[in-house]
Amino acid sequence: MWTQAGTACGMFAFVPLGDMFPRRALITIMCLAVAAATVLMAGAPGLAAVNLASFGIGLTSIVPHLVLPFAAKLAPAETRGHIVGIVLGGLLIGILLARVVAGYVGDIFGWRTMYWIAALGMALLAVALRFTLPVDRPDQHLTYRELLESIWRLARTEPVLQEAAITGGMLFGAFSSLWTTLVFFLALPPYHYGARVAGLFGLVGAAGALAAPRAGRLSDRKGSGFTVMLAILVTLLSWLVFGAAGTHLWALIAGVILLDLGVQAGHVANQTRIYALIPEARSRLNTVYMVAYFLGGALGSALGAFGWTRMGWTGVCIAGAAQCAVALAARVRGGPDRKTARNSPATLVASPHA
Repeated sequence: MWTQAGTACGMFAFVPLGDMFPRRALITIMCLAVAAATVLMAGAPGLAAVNLASFGIGLTSIVPHLVLPFAAKLAPAETRGHIVGIVLGGLLIGILLARVVAGYVGDIFGWRTMYWIAALGMALLAVALRFTLPVDRPDQHLTYRELLESIWRLARTEPVLQEAAITGGMLFGAFSSLWTTLVFFLALPPYHYGARVAGLFGLVGAAGALAAPRAGRLSDRKGSGFTVMLAILVTLLSWLVFGAAGTHLWALIAGVILLDLGVQAGHVANQTRIYALIPEARSRLNTVYMVAYFLGGALGSALGAFGWTRMGWTGVCIAGAAQCAVALAARVRGGPDRKTARNSPATLVASPHA
């Protein structure tokens, strides 16, 4: 929860800078900042320090959300959904496979070792990206205050962005409800599995994440609104499977695949539709969307834990399905996507440079 809350704050504080400064430099700096925060976690002496370091890791772990608008900027319009899908597929596969690696390393060497390894990995990534990413220039010249003011305007005036923020946040919340509580569920009868086996479920989820590029192509062909609706229904189906037959291993595996497929497809489609709104404000659009996305994740983690303590696995399933229902209501209410004019009031800022 602390990590996801920190990520939401990092989205608001740092991601808009992608519309203000060259992204390659920002990405390199943030990779080094993540490495520093991870070192603090590895050496944390107690729970309060762990919570603080978790927030710091979340605050600085916004590199993918600087990379995504960068990729959307470089991609041709007719294949943007496919390109965004490839990048997001790599992101989610990395998240899921990290659970497998962390489960094994933590079980054998202790959890602190995993954070030392992560710190080294982020430092090496900073060097690699510094010398491989192309140089870019921002499309607008704004002050930081003007950027933040324009973010609020976008959040208030772009209905497609508002709907994407709600649906994306609720889908990620449903995703987080599962992964926050799965290790507890697997420790009980009939499974009796430990953290290492729980981490292996990341490999199962990765199968669903591999569909991300296909979701991007579906958005290019059928429209992003259609793909988001389909993604919500698939995610809701996963929770119905968990609730009806979660004590059977085959059903648990099928549900994890469906969950990751739905959440990933919805994320790809939502980002494709918001990047098409105002090209020169992609980082700020992404800021609004991703702040809502990770606030939804933090809420989902809290709801999943609450449901577990009150009603066990049934409570977790109710929490996950309820978040899908909110997303479904938002998508139905939103209706067909509406194009945003290039010179709409949302693109303007109170600046002599505008």
